[in-house]
Amino acid sequence: QVQLVESGGGLVQPGGSLRLSCAASGRVFSINTMGWHRQAPGKERELVATISSGRTTNYADSVKGRFTISRDNAKNTVYLQMNNVKPEDTAVYYCRAPSVLLAPGLLKDYWGQGTQVTVSS
Repeated sequence: QVQLVESGGGLVQPGGSLRLSCAASGRVFSINTMGWHRQAPGKERELVATISSGRTTNYADSVKGRFTISRDNAKNTVYLQMNNVKPEDTAVYYCRAPSVLLAPGLLKDYWGQGTQVTVSS
């Protein structure tokens, strides 16, 4: 059984920083891309950032220059460093690993349970 467990959400003031973590637990062969998505109230879930196992990154335009995604392959953990946050960053942030190799030829897509980030003064 593989689970993605997020941590690090909370309340932060505009202009502040927050670091989210997502650790994959359970037995896996390897994890290719990992990423973060978010969903604000009344809006659709959107991609925030992704990182490949080779550490190639991709960001939504709205967070470029402010957020940094990184990962520790040995720990199967992905991080999202959020700097200079804005009220519009308020959302539930979800970790995703769409290509988890559980066994040769067995790929599965996993989502975390989400962590709330609120940006407010």
